[in-house]
Amino acid sequence: MAALHHALSGPPDAPALVLGSSLGTTMAMWEPELAALERRHRVIRFDHRGHGASPAPPTPWEIGDLGRDVLELLDALALERVSYAGVSLGGMVGMWLAANAPERIERLVIVCSSAYLPPAQAWAERAGAVLAAGSVGTVSAGVLERWFTPGFAAADPDRLAWMDAMLRACPPAGYAGCCGVIERLDLRGELGRISAPTLVIAAAEDPSTPPDHSELIAGAIPGARLEVLEHGAHLVAVERPDEVSSLIERYLEEAVP
Repeated sequence: MAALHHALSGPPDAPALVLGSSLGTTMAMWEPELAALERRHRVIRFDHRGHGASPAPPTPWEIGDLGRDVLELLDALALERVSYAGVSLGGMVGMWLAANAPERIERLVIVCSSAYLPPAQAWAERAGAVLAAGSVGTVSAGVLERWFTPGFAAADPDRLAWMDAMLRACPPAGYAGCCGVIERLDLRGELGRISAPTLVIAAAEDPSTPPDHSELIAGAIPGARLEVLEHGAHLVAVERPDEVSSLIERYLEEAVP
């Protein structure tokens, strides 16, 4: 397991909310939502292994390795039960946690993610390209096109540049290692075991994990709710942070059915 780099904010005695980020990003990805989410929650953000300031153990890694990293972090923070919201890779980790450590997850929010994301060869090729170039920058242009809608660059060039710099700074070995996780990922058979109340958020213009991926997740998790945002691509949490944070806040505050 890897001792994850993390940050805490919000009232120390408030309900705990863990935030998992996307492949190629750090916990800074959540900064646009942070002010809203930390008003009523003790927010715990972390960098996935091999990302940001978190260490990168020897590869290959599996989704369970990333999930156990989070469990180790919760143990270190003496947090027995938390709500969890994750984007893309962060959502995959959340699904694994809710299926394999259900006693630790109060509520689950999955944003623009997938339980199974073929073709496997594409992930192997992406990892190989990044390792050969020694930089995630070799794939950054294509990644940014999938992360955001075409109008985002004109609407918010500073935020786009911020995310581009974050992606390019990702350690190649960490990025490639997590590509391998997604290459071998298949959580479809585990979704039915998730008992935590679950909100699944999709973006209508997401080319990486289109809404049908979210529909599959929501259909397989008992009682899950699906919300589709009409405007936004894969990192809708960065492109439309007010809408995403509002959905998360409202869901976490709702009475349990």
